[in-house]
Amino acid sequence: MKTFRDLLIWQKAMTLVTNCYSISSSFPKEEMFGLTSQIRRCSISIPSNISEGYGRGTNKDYHRFLTISLGSLFEFQTQLEIAYNLKYTSLDNFNTLYEDSRELERMLSSFISKVKETL
Repeated sequence: MKTFRDLLIWQKAMTLVTNCYSISSSFPKEEMFGLTSQIRRCSISIPSNISEGYGRGTNKDYHRFLTISLGSLFEFQTQLEIAYNLKYTSLDNFNTLYEDSRELERMLSSFISKVKETL
């Protein structure tokens, strides 16, 4: 692996961010500085922490940043459900993003376990 860009978890996280931006663009305008901003920021945090941890150079730091990324993913899932409950997004959009996030959750959890073994 040459860079963090080679990591499938980073690639899937980047796709999640792109899809999040697409779907949240239809949220009500009064949510621009509320839920829209929050769900976008936590989705951005997922691949950002994966890449930052990779660049730190130690497995201890990498593990810490990967767990932060996982926390941001859980935050994203919660905010996505809030958006659905408020009818800001359709069931189809919710299901697609939620299933993508669950797949990333499983992959990230597994990767965190592998990194933890090296500590």
